[in-house]
Amino acid sequence: MHARSALFDLYGDHLRARGARAPVAALVRLLAPLGVHPPAVRTAVSRMVRQGWLEPVRIDGQPGYALTSRARRRLDDAAVRIYRTEADGNLPPDRPDGPGSNGEAPGGWDGHWHLGILREVPNARRREQLASQLAFLGWAPLSDAAWVGLRNDAEVDQILGLEGIAVDRFRAPVEDDAAEFARRVWKLDELGASYDSWLKDAKALVDDAGDDLTDEQAFAVRSELLHEWRKFLFLDPGLPAELLPTDWAGTRAAAFFDFHATRLGHAAGRFVDNCLTIH
Repeated sequence: MHARSALFDLYGDHLRARGARAPVAALVRLLAPLGVHPPAVRTAVSRMVRQGWLEPVRIDGQPGYALTSRARRRLDDAAVRIYRTEADGNLPPDRPDGPGSNGEAPGGWDGHWHLGILREVPNARRREQLASQLAFLGWAPLSDAAWVGLRNDAEVDQILGLEGIAVDRFRAPVEDDAAEFARRVWKLDELGASYDSWLKDAKALVDDAGDDLTDEQAFAVRSELLHEWRKFLFLDPGLPAELLPTDWAGTRAAAFFDFHATRLGHAAGRFVDNCLTIH
């Protein structure tokens, strides 16, 4: 588990609900069960500060780091997409309330495709970086210059603006073959297979861990589940139910993740609270 990814998981899943800040010493303690060593934590923190995700603060006289407003918004949106179901009407302890059925992303769908035509096609390196950012927002490429999404997301314009790329935006009605179009554009066959593969590995992880876990072990298992699950934020656009295949694998996987995230959440939270209070 890379330190930077582990920090995003930690802030998004636990620290965001605890003031969105933590001393450096606590960050080191919290990532130790995940096999992340102190030098890697400090290097990752410095990188996240340079990228505008964290900012230095003082906490009870100790050096620490807090989420920036930009990072808070991104992690709030991500949390709604990570936790998609509400098993037995209960939310995981650190999850904000929000929509989450069938993987649909926040904001709903207006029944139209949203198209963006780039006036300048970036080079291969910039195109790869841009593709990762747009994929996180649920957009898919139709060609090097044309992209399609489900909603009129202002953050798309912000990303392209920072890259210095002008874009023409269009809104197109959905035709009768919308489900087939979505299947091809977002590669739903491959995505479904990825969900099935994740579910197989996740069940093995949970079975191997057993039920008699310490708080630290519960934190580690839950963190590993989340770490792999969070990758679907860059793969799954959050299509509405009418565009998804019957018996969608993502629904089964989401139910499994939410159940075990909730089951392990209280013990994991106790471990986090303990690490935050040690001086």
